[in-house]
Amino acid sequence: MKPTEQYIINQPEPYRAILMHLQVIVENVIPEAELKYKYKIPFYYIYGKPFCYFNASHKRHYVDVGFVKGQQIQIHKDHLITENRKKMVSLRYISLESIDDSVLIDVLNSAKNLY
Repeated sequence: MKPTEQYIINQPEPYRAILMHLQVIVENVIPEAELKYKYKIPFYYIYGKPFCYFNASHKRHYVDVGFVKGQQIQIHKDHLITENRKKMVSLRYISLESIDDSVLIDVLNSAKNLY
């Protein structure tokens, strides 16, 4: 089993369900995205460059989808979490039901256009 698959499968619920849902969406919206295991988390690359990552924070009870060029994303700013980051932003989910697929898809497409 690949480290990325192991990371997702070994997560307790609800993190596993959230991560699996996010993975399906990312891979359907951006089929050229390549999932790697970097910095001990699943990290997508497109065109050989870091694109976005998944991070399950058990301590804070959420899953982040972080975008490398996030500060350049101009849509759905009310959904993007910056937390004093200079470049990255994230979409944060506390449950499967909290995921708004349309917002995620819009942000993924917007971020992809930055590459």
